[in-house]
Amino acid sequence: MSSSSSGSMRGGRTRRYKSDINVVPYIDVMLVLLVIFMVAAPLTNPGVINLPTAAKSTLPPTEYIQITLKIDSAASIGISGQKHGTGKSETAPNRKDLMQKLSAMHETNPDLPVMISAEKDIKYDEVIQVISEAKKFGINRVGLATKQ
Repeated sequence: MSSSSSGSMRGGRTRRYKSDINVVPYIDVMLVLLVIFMVAAPLTNPGVINLPTAAKSTLPPTEYIQITLKIDSAASIGISGQKHGTGKSETAPNRKDLMQKLSAMHETNPDLPVMISAEKDIKYDEVIQVISEAKKFGINRVGLATKQ
């Protein structure tokens, strides 16, 4: 019986298996990836953004329909310019009423452009909606008022 038990044991010790993970290939792959990214990084420049350009208006219009949008969905609309002075401004409690007044003003003064000014914290979508509605009425010149 000692011969069968001595066959499975060498010198009285059990056989040990090597259970270490060989990380050398992983380090090689990581170094190759690092070199690839280091070479590719200077080729792309994310800091450069191509912005659209717009033509600068040399002279602002002398007369225009002024729309002032407020953050609480209220607005005011009136005609401003040299003939009308500051003009009489009407208030519109909502956007539907504003569009009706804009349509009426455009019918009486079809050649006047529209100037839109809005509060700083108003949603961008609301301004775009007003511009879109003005274009639907056939108003070709729509501008945005800015601080100077």
